[in-house]
Amino acid sequence: MDELQVVEFVATYLKKKGFSEAENALQAEIQRNKSSNNTNPIDILNDPELSKFFRTFSESEDGPARYQDEYSKLRSWTYSSLDLYKHELLHVLYPVFIHCFMDLVAKGHIQEARTFFNNFREDHEMMHLRDLQKLEGVLSPSHLEEMEFAHSLRHSKVNIKICQYSYELLLQYLHKTQSTKMLGIINERINFQVSPGQPSSISDDAEIVTLIGSNQDAANQINQKEVHWGLLEDSLENRLEKTGLISDSEKAEGENKEAEIDENKKRPVEGGKQGASIKKLKKDKAINATAKTSRLEANTVSTAPRVKPDLALPVMPTEVEQSILEDLRNRVHLSSAALPSVSFYTFINTHNGLNCASISQDGSLVAGGFSDSSLKVWDMAKLGQQAVSSGLQGENDTTPREDIIGPNGRKRSYTLYQGHSGPVYSASFSPLGDFILSSSADTTIRLWSTKLNANLVCYKGHNYPVWDVQFNPQGHYFASSSHDRTARIWSMDRIQPLRIMAGHLSDVDCVRWHINCNYIATGSSDKTVRLWDVSSGECVRIFIGHRSMILSLAMSPDGRYMASGDEDGTIMMWDLASGRCVTPLMGHTSCVWTLAYSCEGSLLASGSADCTVKLWDVTTSTKVLKTEEKSGTNRLRSLKTLPTKSTPVYSLQFSRRNLLFAAGALSKTS
Repeated sequence: MDELQVVEFVATYLKKKGFSEAENALQAEIQRNKSSNNTNPIDILNDPELSKFFRTFSESEDGPARYQDEYSKLRSWTYSSLDLYKHELLHVLYPVFIHCFMDLVAKGHIQEARTFFNNFREDHEMMHLRDLQKLEGVLSPSHLEEMEFAHSLRHSKVNIKICQYSYELLLQYLHKTQSTKMLGIINERINFQVSPGQPSSISDDAEIVTLIGSNQDAANQINQKEVHWGLLEDSLENRLEKTGLISDSEKAEGENKEAEIDENKKRPVEGGKQGASIKKLKKDKAINATAKTSRLEANTVSTAPRVKPDLALPVMPTEVEQSILEDLRNRVHLSSAALPSVSFYTFINTHNGLNCASISQDGSLVAGGFSDSSLKVWDMAKLGQQAVSSGLQGENDTTPREDIIGPNGRKRSYTLYQGHSGPVYSASFSPLGDFILSSSADTTIRLWSTKLNANLVCYKGHNYPVWDVQFNPQGHYFASSSHDRTARIWSMDRIQPLRIMAGHLSDVDCVRWHINCNYIATGSSDKTVRLWDVSSGECVRIFIGHRSMILSLAMSPDGRYMASGDEDGTIMMWDLASGRCVTPLMGHTSCVWTLAYSCEGSLLASGSADCTVKLWDVTTSTKVLKTEEKSGTNRLRSLKTLPTKSTPVYSLQFSRRNLLFAAGALSKTS
């Protein structure tokens, strides 16, 4: 082994370990020796220890069996660690596993890579099944660059939170066993966030590992941008508050209750009646206390800052405004002690053809998007007049007529909208219910009139299926998300998009408007949620923490918080100002397909493929700081679970009076 080989080995070793400064110093020293004609090479042949080290290093660089052997030993050591530290150390295994696999592929050891992958994949399938399914397609070194997911993994680091003692245990093991492969991967691919004190609890696991493949530094930089999360200056709620109509009605209600209590006190009481009267007084006091608490919770909306709209919003007709104000005056104040009434619309006989459901603001219209490319809308007022046998049914008729005569000559219970040439994946009613949007696999979005029962516009711009479309809270504008990894902003009077939001690494599966119309949020299969400025089209927040694709989003009525639900059943609440997760809500056992905040923001409703609707105490959840949480039980704020017989929940919608509407398709289990 001559001097040139020694230098190459040393340079390779330093580069592998990430010692860039030492590598540069070595190269500089070599250049100085060459320029000074220094002919004093290292006598590698007469130095057995150095010779043994370089020989071992040379063999380890070329031997694919080293990956299998060292990872297997690391895995065994981790599983045999003390329970106190085991759950932290286990988080290291997954990134090491995938990078071992990709390193073997990159070096051309394809067969060894497949063997390694198949031997250890079961350890990670529960938490990372979708990632593993993507990596299964990596069969050659060129795939690592061509596949964007693999490429992003190779060019980014994983952030892992770990306590000081666990970190020292890991380093001690790696150095003691001379696991150079594992040490190199951990040094190059993992960024440890070491904290003093005890290990984090198992309940914090959802936040210990930052999403693999995401650029955390870029996300942190983006999250420094300012976000104006308040309400619109001239919103109806603001106007109603200024007129004092809400406070006056509440004041009158309180005076009536006080008069009633005084009257009860003046009535003569005898024997058993006295005990009943005292119980009634205590009950009235409890009700008053509950009402007071719920009103205080409702006031969180009124304390939100006011902002000006960046979009030119439409003017609301006077009669519509009066109707909405009437609803707001009669709104039921919800809280943990006063849960909402729920009206559930069940689609039957859909034959697995229902892809989406949407409910109008007042619950009078219900829409379903079907795989046969049709959109069907039921009018609840007319439905009550139809025969029971013609209930909510997804018949596969193809008649193009716009009247309500079905193929069997009887009246249909729905209005059929046809025009798409592919499955309909999403539908959204305008705030007033006079229009409905639909998006399809045919890459188009269509605008329909519920008054004329006709298609008005076909919007073309996306290049692939459009997964979701949502009307602006004020109408006129709408947002869409697609398989082409973009979200787009549209207006009803233009056939081309006004803005294109690009940045996600995979499908954009869902989209939601902020309450002040200045931002939209998008959820993606890349496991991130992004917040976009509508006026500039820039991404102003990246929310990282989910472990699977995002399927649903909801904005709180005060505009400060956002909830996101994923494929694993996890719901996360985010603070838009800081970009941090306030609290994860655990409880669902399958995909969370829909989320909705109550009108005053005290409750969050979630609908899932596990056939349940869950109600969460949002007010309590947002008050609990992460640093004050001692156990995972503090995170679970589920107030009530409402199970269906066998109906996955597709859509949730709170009315302005706080009645909760839900919709889903009955699935046959037998």
